[in-house]
Amino acid sequence: MPRKRTQKFYFGEEQEQAVIRFIKAETEEEKNKIFNEYLEEPLTIMIESIIRRYKLYRRGFTFRDQHADTMSFLMTKAPKFDPTANKKAYSYFGTICKNYLMGSIQKDVKDFNRTVSYEDISTSINENPDFSYVIDTSPIDYKEIITKLSIKLEEFVENEKLNENEIKLGYALIQIFNDFDKIFQIGEGNKFNKNLILLAIREMTSLSTKEIRVSLKKYRKLYDGIISDFLNY
Repeated sequence: MPRKRTQKFYFGEEQEQAVIRFIKAETEEEKNKIFNEYLEEPLTIMIESIIRRYKLYRRGFTFRDQHADTMSFLMTKAPKFDPTANKKAYSYFGTICKNYLMGSIQKDVKDFNRTVSYEDISTSINENPDFSYVIDTSPIDYKEIITKLSIKLEEFVENEKLNENEIKLGYALIQIFNDFDKIFQIGEGNKFNKNLILLAIREMTSLSTKEIRVSLKKYRKLYDGIISDFLNY
């Protein structure tokens, strides 16, 4: 049975120290004892809170199965936490869970989109210039920009005061940029359509196109600042 909590917060200093002991434990028996007594309950609450708060529900999964799947993945990553890096296990575990859930949903979306023919996508979306972007011949390395933007995005979402829609969009953007090599299909003339990206974001966030555009306003200043840094470098 999990140890009964004696503190106000479900993941506090007691749990932080338990994580360190868990990582350093030399036997599976010791690890299981620490997990069952100190970590099972707070990590269960953490995963439940993330799924419900950001509405990260996977198609075809019950909540229980999705929760168990996320917990299993988290425990494979737990040993990689470095307590000497001046980071909290709470933040590390939360980021792992959010990125895994967003990545799983994104994969589900891509698998679903493979079953939908290109003709099924609205012609008005495909022909609308608002949904396409032309990459210019600037000497800026767009891969370097996206890598830096991903890092800044995660810091921004974690630290900025955002509303619920902006938070959901932020984590969707983080996951998309993390997999940009697989997602951004640059074609003839360095042009790619954004329609599938938009559809993926809508599926991942459950936001309307209008809500996405409104929420993007929070992130434009961040993007402009990163581009400006590269131009002035």
